[in-house]
Amino acid sequence: MPHPKPMKGWISNMFRAGKTLDVITLFHKPSVQASVRAATLLKQASAASSATATEDQASDHSAQDKHSRREPFELEITESAPTADQLKNIFEYVGSSGKPGELVAGAASQTDALRKLAEDGNAFQRPVVVDWINGRAVVGDNESEILKLVRQSEGK
Repeated sequence: MPHPKPMKGWISNMFRAGKTLDVITLFHKPSVQASVRAATLLKQASAASSATATEDQASDHSAQDKHSRREPFELEITESAPTADQLKNIFEYVGSSGKPGELVAGAASQTDALRKLAEDGNAFQRPVVVDWINGRAVVGDNESEILKLVRQSEGK
C-alpha cells in the first residue's frame, strides 16, 4: 500500500508549532520617496527578524544587541487604500496624535475621511505602517517610530 504524500508545508508547519506570524502592512506608493524609504526599512527589518530566527540555537548570541531582535513577522506591502474598517482601526491605533488630514487628504474629521476615502482611494496619504496584531500605526517615514513599532512585540 503506497504511503500518502505529506501535505505541502507540513515540515515547516511542524516546526512553527502552529504559531502564526504577526502581520505588518505598509500602505505604499512607489512614486512617494518617503514610502520608498519606509518600504526599504521594513524589508531590512523583516529580513533581520527572519535571520535571527534561523540562527543555530546552540551558538552563543548573547553579544548581539537584544534590542535589534524581533519575532519574525509577515510584511505586507500594498498600493491599495485601506478599507473603511481598516481606516477606522488605523485612526484608533494612532490615537489623538493622528489628524484625519494626515491620513486622508483634506479630511477634517474621521467621518469626513471615511467619506473622502470612499469617493477617492488616492486621497489616502502614504506611507502608513500598521501592526494589526499589536494595534499600532505610524504615519509617514519616521525611521525611529517605524523601528519602534517593529520591535515593540519583543517579549510578548
